[in-house]
Amino acid sequence: MALTTPVSEIVEKSNNPLLGKAESWERVLLGDIATIQNGFAFKSSLFSKDGGMPLIRIRDVGKESSNTYYDGEYDPSYVVGAGDLLVGMDGDFNCARWRGPKGLLNQRVCRIIITSDIYHPKLLDYALPGYLKAINEMTSSITVKHLSSKTISEIPLPLPPTEQQKRIVAEIEKQFSRLDEAVANLKRVKANLKRYKAAVLKAAVEGKLTEEWRKQHLDVEPASKLLKRILAERRQKWEEAELTKMKAKGKIPNDDKWKKKYKEPKGPELIGLPAMPEAWGWATLPQLGELNRGKSKHRPRNDPKLYGGPYPFVQTGDIRHANGIITEYSQTYSEEGLKQSRLWPVGTLCITIAANIADTALLGFEACFPDSIVGFIPETEQIDTKYVEYFIRTAKEDLDRFAPATAQKNINLAILSEVAIPVMSLEEQMLIVQEVESRLSVADRIDKTIEITLRRNEGLRQTILSKAFSGELVGPSPGDELAHDLLEKIKSQRKIAKASIPTIIRGSRVMAEKDYYFTLEEVDDDHLSKILTKNVGDMDPKHLWQQSNLTIDDFYAQLKREVDGKLIEETPEKQLKLIV
Repeated sequence: MALTTPVSEIVEKSNNPLLGKAESWERVLLGDIATIQNGFAFKSSLFSKDGGMPLIRIRDVGKESSNTYYDGEYDPSYVVGAGDLLVGMDGDFNCARWRGPKGLLNQRVCRIIITSDIYHPKLLDYALPGYLKAINEMTSSITVKHLSSKTISEIPLPLPPTEQQKRIVAEIEKQFSRLDEAVANLKRVKANLKRYKAAVLKAAVEGKLTEEWRKQHLDVEPASKLLKRILAERRQKWEEAELTKMKAKGKIPNDDKWKKKYKEPKGPELIGLPAMPEAWGWATLPQLGELNRGKSKHRPRNDPKLYGGPYPFVQTGDIRHANGIITEYSQTYSEEGLKQSRLWPVGTLCITIAANIADTALLGFEACFPDSIVGFIPETEQIDTKYVEYFIRTAKEDLDRFAPATAQKNINLAILSEVAIPVMSLEEQMLIVQEVESRLSVADRIDKTIEITLRRNEGLRQTILSKAFSGELVGPSPGDELAHDLLEKIKSQRKIAKASIPTIIRGSRVMAEKDYYFTLEEVDDDHLSKILTKNVGDMDPKHLWQQSNLTIDDFYAQLKREVDGKLIEETPEKQLKLIV
């Protein structure tokens, strides 16, 4: 839907400082200092992905390129060049200067062309987003919000004296430049922190963090013995469970042949693995514990039989935002949901195999999760799940160091089952976790501080703009021309421009402007010819335009289509008539 409240009323009632102005300033309508050119409805049948002219659509506003091209003839007046100010007229009403190559102005994108030398273009750049946001917030919608060129033309911009405009722009750019430099430095630190965290994890699984500890603990149990004991315990648990099942069914085995059904978990492929400390060994996750996908055969999000119950249902997004421990969840399962799923215990290692591959976190509560998540539960207390979680993080970044050479370079259950993980004594695992947490906690604190500072910097930008538009950032000077006199000059310029523009003739784009604008979301191919039919007689172009309720550019485009389509023709008296 479109805006129903006048823009002037929105600005008048708003307490937003971005819409303010100094008392000594005037306001000028955007349509009085600029032309608003609507985009053209180019034929979608001529759209292309790799040939023709770039087509600038709503989604491209604020970007440097478009991935859509138009491979057909076009009016040169719709060619957009670098530096042109564009506004998206649906959705968020974004505005930005075009920074890409020459392209075509598509429908529902408009171009603002300043026609007065009295208003500084960069001041418009700084002022316009605040007004568009306010308009957006006041625009009701059921699906997509719509913006009209009429609304844009009625935006009452602040009008400081010309010289003060220049000083305001210079001061804004100076202060923004400082903020940009600070933000760039903070982002460099963030990038370095990310590399540091990866280096810490890599050093941990290579044994570098605990190198001195091993020198002082030469009698530690080697991983080969630990793994042998784990595998023995695993087989013994399986045999006990199987024997219990057989006895429950009244079947008492006469010999040990049933024990041959046990499937020994496959070990890792050792060829090509990196070097490791002497006391360490290699194993696969199935050798160390249970590795299985979650269960959720039926997942319609609107099925009340499955959802809305007492059981947490963890999803991939919950793991992505967990930072190691899952403490929150966005969905729950009912008793019916649990029947077709499984309740995993606290401490289960969750590994995503869809969306973002190999995000990891430990369950902080009992929960179900779908088959897009793999769960790992150690078979013995001799394996620290947090250590395994840290290792999987390194596998995500550098999987080819640990996965078989034939494996595809992503993670799924099959690949996870073959990934080789370094194994060491429980004491050293716990020490590795301690050392990693110590280092990462410091990095996380710095990271959070940077995020807070970045948000604060964005707030500072708004403060700078608020002060600029209230006249506090740069005050007036004795030699400044009065804003009232500037406003009169703008009105005079507009009158002269109107008087000097002739009426539209067929393919020409010039036309006497009205003091108001109209726009239509869609226009029938025979829209103007229908008006001529109802009028029962020839009409001059200006009268037809007024009857059409179209913007200047839409009227020109529609008239050209109907003239080319042999629906309308121009008489020697410069009148437009219907072709019978």
